[in-house]
Amino acid sequence: MTISQDHLSNASTSEEHDHVHAEMTFRSTLLKSRQASSSSALSTLSDASSSLDDKPEWFTKDTSVQFQKTHTEQDPAVGFFYTPRTLTILGAMLLGLVYVAMTPDIDDTSANVKLGVTAAIGSFCVFGMLQFRDSLLLRPHPALWRVVLALGVVYQLFLVFLLFQNKHDARMFFKYLDPSLGVPLPEKSYGDACELTWDNVVGQVFDEFVLAHAIGWFCKALIIRDYTFCWILSIMFEVMEYSLSHQLNNFDECWWDHWILDVLLCNWLGMYLGVKTCEYFEMKQYSWQGWSDIPTIKGKMKRTMQQFTPKSWTKFEWNSTKNFKSYCTVIFLLTMFLICELNAFYLKTLLWIPPAHIINVIRIFAFFMFGIPGVREAYQYFHDANCKRIGPQAWLLIANIATEVLIVFKFGQGEFPDPAPKPVIYFWMVFLTLLTVYPIYKFYLLPKYRPSSSTASGVSKAKAQ
Repeated sequence: MTISQDHLSNASTSEEHDHVHAEMTFRSTLLKSRQASSSSALSTLSDASSSLDDKPEWFTKDTSVQFQKTHTEQDPAVGFFYTPRTLTILGAMLLGLVYVAMTPDIDDTSANVKLGVTAAIGSFCVFGMLQFRDSLLLRPHPALWRVVLALGVVYQLFLVFLLFQNKHDARMFFKYLDPSLGVPLPEKSYGDACELTWDNVVGQVFDEFVLAHAIGWFCKALIIRDYTFCWILSIMFEVMEYSLSHQLNNFDECWWDHWILDVLLCNWLGMYLGVKTCEYFEMKQYSWQGWSDIPTIKGKMKRTMQQFTPKSWTKFEWNSTKNFKSYCTVIFLLTMFLICELNAFYLKTLLWIPPAHIINVIRIFAFFMFGIPGVREAYQYFHDANCKRIGPQAWLLIANIATEVLIVFKFGQGEFPDPAPKPVIYFWMVFLTLLTVYPIYKFYLLPKYRPSSSTASGVSKAKAQ
């Protein structure tokens, strides 16, 4: 059969036209699909934005920095306290400095230096209150926790300054703050009279550390928010006292002082009240009515007092045996808490500061204030997958504790010549070995050799047949 050339040319041209038409149709369909996808994405973002704007909260969560940002309250009665007043406060601070510059000089070098340092710290705290970013805590006011962050920075700078001094100059520095300091502390041991007599028990009960134990554990329970965590920490601190009693006489206590008076009475009472307080905040119904919307004076006073309670409450679930990350988190936090406690004893011993001195009291209270937002931010960092960096309060808390350790290490050279007893060394070898072996067994070997759920279900079906 013979096919003409014109017929072949027409067929080829028709095929080319069909191919071009199909390609243009495909491109048009792809373009429409992309436009529809883009419109859908924009619609989704618009819906998310509108839902975010409609969220009835005073803050929004920025996942890039992981901090809740406060907004100006709409309540006109207290809106003044939530409105930025940076220029007003700047003017007031400068007026105060003008007043100081115009007043006659005080012919007292010591007083001038102390007042100058105090004013410098106050000026920095004012700057921090106005310019630092908010933490996760909003009550009683975000500005309070910015001031706490500023004080943490001041304390860190002081620790760095102290680290660059020698031991003698550091002790004399505190003598400059208080002339009664700068002298060696008297030796005091609690393990000399361990007979269970009335005089011995009364002497220990009315010691200054008993009340400090109860109050301290109440505060630690508010920070940790976990009963089991507190118990482990309480027992481990007594173990640390046993282990370090050859260095510090304060740790040399009677067995009943360790386990009955401290753990079972003082520590338990403090942590019990603290955990019950946490449970109250956890179960409480939070309804923050505007101050101006409350008709009665009694209601207004109650709302004012509620300002010093949390806006909301997050229950801490540490779950140390859930996965390897949670296990390491709990071990890390336990270590930091224990080191912070031990630093208080070592610093007062090395710097010759009596236990009841106001400097020790201020340090303990400062770490309580640092620990509230610090542990909260650490919990957020370790348990929130969207949190990509640790908060400033937690960062600064770790830096403070670590710098104190460096000061203790530097000033402690030659102060504790007695070696650790062999039972203490053996105990810690076994204990650290168990801490290492347990996660290997729990999180690696056990899941590896445990039959999977699918295999187990297959075996059960086979047995049933």
